Amino acid sequence: MNESPRVVVADDQALVRTGFRMILKADGIDVVAEAVNGAEAVDAVRRTRPDVVLMDIRMPEMDGLEATRRILDGAAPGGAEQPRVVMLTTFDLDHYVYAALSAGASGFLLKDVTPEHLVAAVHTVRTGDALLAPTITRRLVERFARRDADTVTLHRDLAALTPRELEVLRMLAGGLSNAELAARLRLSEATVKTHVSRILAKLALRDRAQAVVVAYETGLISPSARNSPPGNGDSSAKSG
Repeated sequence: MNESPRVVVADDQALVRTGFRMILKADGIDVVAEAVNGAEAVDAVRRTRPDVVLMDIRMPEMDGLEATRRILDGAAPGGAEQPRVVMLTTFDLDHYVYAALSAGASGFLLKDVTPEHLVAAVHTVRTGDALLAPTITRRLVERFARRDADTVTLHRDLAALTPRELEVLRMLAGGLSNAELAARLRLSEATVKTHVSRILAKLALRDRAQAVVVAYETGLISPSARNSPPGNGDSSAKSG
């Protein structure tokens, strides 16, 4: 995957679109289309088949959440032609971001992102990873993941995971990177990547962002545990 990423920028503010296009093009990233609302974004994705979509949450006619659903609906996880969607939001996070992660978005960026971070974000999600700002993502999921112990239906079968994979998933929900996971578990990064890949495959997830959502929605990790070091209480699995 050596070719430059192909990107669609969807935002109803011309300044945002222009700024992002200039930043990305300066780094050799091709902006193949721009859109001012969700409907245009869906059409642009179908026409241009980009690798990454930078999608504003709030736009006229069709918001970014509905556009994300339409773009990703029915696509097989990890499909070759499936774009990665990154939501654009302001500092004041809202529930649409959580819903977008549940729908399959690969993460989110604040609109005042630095040029370096924007470029890095596009490359990160293009390679199949998720764009997670650990503290913000965790707070967001904790705030909006609603569970009722008597009525919740687990939409993922966590029983398919090994004890080690459950431990890794708990740590993922804490926002740890592969390098941090490797250090914490005393494993190589290659082994950690294998565990993560198996978790995503077994649970039919697109990426780490959805893994975080599932960890909270299934009760594997809870908001009350957010101040506990990741992995505490499950240190029995010693093998890789």
